[in-house]
Amino acid sequence: MIWAAGMGLLAGLLVGTGLAVHYWQKPLAEAPTTLTVEPGQSMPAIAAAIHEVQPAIPTRVIDWTARFRGQARSIQAGEYEVRPDDRLASLLDRMVAGDVIEYRFTVPEGVTAQAFLDQLAEAPRIRRTLDELTPSAVIEALDLPVEHLEGWLFPDTYQYPAGTTDRALIQRAFDQMREALDAAWAARADDLPLEAPYEALILASVIEKETGLSGERGEVAGVFVNRLKRGMRLQTDPTVIYGMGKDYDGRLYSRHLREDTPYNTYTRDGLPPTPIALPSSASLAAATRPAETDALYFVADGSGGHAFSRTLKEHNRAVARWRAIKREQGERP
Repeated sequence: MIWAAGMGLLAGLLVGTGLAVHYWQKPLAEAPTTLTVEPGQSMPAIAAAIHEVQPAIPTRVIDWTARFRGQARSIQAGEYEVRPDDRLASLLDRMVAGDVIEYRFTVPEGVTAQAFLDQLAEAPRIRRTLDELTPSAVIEALDLPVEHLEGWLFPDTYQYPAGTTDRALIQRAFDQMREALDAAWAARADDLPLEAPYEALILASVIEKETGLSGERGEVAGVFVNRLKRGMRLQTDPTVIYGMGKDYDGRLYSRHLREDTPYNTYTRDGLPPTPIALPSSASLAAATRPAETDALYFVADGSGGHAFSRTLKEHNRAVARWRAIKREQGERP
């Protein structure tokens, strides 16, 4: 009798395992779909959610499979893509690994901190925890150790799972910029006329706004460093534009260069008081290790780059060429 009962139990297990293998081979979806596992969700509830995606697989089979494979307590919360080639085992493996769907938003180099926050506000599947996305409100809410947020958020493409908080992404961008600045400052040139990493951040932001050409950043930085060493004013238009704020309508006139603001480097010595944009790693590197050059001036050359000059006479000729090009293009120089 004991032998017969044992054989019956073995037969039942073989049949059950055979059925399980049959279900394990079934595709989970005909087209990609999503499945969300909530934090703290039980295995039976997760099994029920998978059953809704593929009703042909009983909930109890899904639950039993996860327990049989030792995965029932290891599934991570998040949003998962269920693919047409998925089988139950492969989905469970990805859920244990936390292979969740990731979203992204991209912040270009050279935009302002407020532009970063505006793009964050539009990013998909972020959990909103901050009432106000302005630089001052963010500094207060995150208790950031800075007085001005400008320059302190790293421009990059940020990938994140659904449910990531706005607070977490801002902190991540701040930490990334601080790490990039610290690394650039540690590798700085010996004779740099800058006293602190923050000054390098300010200069990098000006370089970022002056040129988008990677090959020019070092030489632009060299010009600014040469001027700082000689006590010459930087005389750079992007700082004037930043100081104009909302009054800037896309056109800069000579009268604007004479209107004094804290950011007008035509009327004030040295660097502006804060960064004027979010600089890239390349601009941080240029600011801290500028190219060796004798140039003290540069102006647009009409081809997307700049003409660099050592003397004011050379610079004036370059300016005249640029103005001629603008007239030929029918634009105001």
